[in-house]
Amino acid sequence: MGKKIFKNRIFIFVLGVFIASSISVLAATYFESSAVTYDNTESGLSSTNVQGAIDELYNECFPPTPPTPGDQILDNVDIVTSGDGLYEDEYEEGRFIFKGGNPNNYITFNNEKAGWRIISVEPDKTIKIMKIANIENEFWDNTYNDWTRPATVNAYLNVTYYNGLNETTKNQIVASNFSIGAVTHKNKSMSMQVSEENSNKWYGNVALPTASEYIRTNSNKSSCGTFSLIYDNYSSCVSTGWMDNSDYWWTLTPHSGYGNAFAVYSDGSVNYHSVSGNPFGVRPVVFLSSKVQITGGDGSQNNPYTLG
Repeated sequence: MGKKIFKNRIFIFVLGVFIASSISVLAATYFESSAVTYDNTESGLSSTNVQGAIDELYNECFPPTPPTPGDQILDNVDIVTSGDGLYEDEYEEGRFIFKGGNPNNYITFNNEKAGWRIISVEPDKTIKIMKIANIENEFWDNTYNDWTRPATVNAYLNVTYYNGLNETTKNQIVASNFSIGAVTHKNKSMSMQVSEENSNKWYGNVALPTASEYIRTNSNKSSCGTFSLIYDNYSSCVSTGWMDNSDYWWTLTPHSGYGNAFAVYSDGSVNYHSVSGNPFGVRPVVFLSSKVQITGGDGSQNNPYTLG
């Protein structure tokens, strides 16, 4: 008996379902799907056997879900426990954070080549990124340390700055929950500080890095791993933490006392400051949509991750 040759896409798909599910029909009795020739000249498929055609048609009907940018990072970057690189965040389950003086976490965003850096891969596999340079000097607010008022910086980022972005960039941002809980000064427990920050959330498009993220991105845990430690050892901590940019800039984190928020100073120290005392730098932070794809780069400054 010679090989069967089929041309019709619909028929071949139905036949394939029967064969693949081991239903006892005549074709399944005598032929394996991979051995049956399929004439693809009129169908537009590339496969020349039934099984290949089945697979192609299935993928057309049920296309595979593309990986999130977080999946892509985790699939291609080794998890480390020392030095510069991507660490498992010990304070928030399922989260991964870039630490060290200069890890390969550069990314091109908003047409700014290597102008942003990846803070973390979040538990939902979105990625959180921040701009390297200050974009503006602003007061955190004119009176209160309540981000939801909205605070002056909140309004600036989510109205003036966000509305000035092009549509492609806006479509790459996904609104998310940012941690805005107030923190105790010189806390000796990072677990407690993270818990304090996470005690209050704000949902929006653009915010700032938290005070704990500034500390958690430092790879020298023994000397710089808590608020209290980095407060005492800031001069040596700047070499093992990539967020420092030798400038004054605000964090998202309010102080537990009235009218203050935490800022990073030009010497790398972090301390609370009156929200209306000085206009400090603003460094936007956003979450990238899970629909965004990383299309190239290795995260180094000369070859940053690119988006498609």
